[in-house]
Amino acid sequence: MLTFYVNHSLKQGAVRSSALLALIVALLFHYFPDILSATLTRNIPVVFIGGSFIGMASKKIVNSYFKLAISGFVFAIIYLNTSSFFNGYGGALGASAGISLLSVLSLPFFSPKQHLTNGILQLRKIIVKKRN
Repeated sequence: MLTFYVNHSLKQGAVRSSALLALIVALLFHYFPDILSATLTRNIPVVFIGGSFIGMASKKIVNSYFKLAISGFVFAIIYLNTSSFFNGYGGALGASAGISLLSVLSLPFFSPKQHLTNGILQLRKIIVKKRN
């Protein structure tokens, strides 16, 4: 969610926001490895980078922090259950982040502005808009 905030509120762009925050977290755990246990010190920067990929989403696609939080929760579940499966494959964090964001966007959500939004319908609107 912090990447999304820095991206959109501070107007830093998706890549810069993700990279800057990931660098800060990586340096924190590199220079202070004894803050937490060794397992957490190894895994938190990796999970943070994967979670920051979710925050790189456009405001046109994700319009609430609640959806980002749910996507982050889904990402954590995917990471915990498939991290050994993706061992040695490049792009596993990005793929897991994409899967978690798309799965949350494909679920219907009720909100005061819109009676029912559906991630697939939102994606269809974007595709149709780009063709015109």
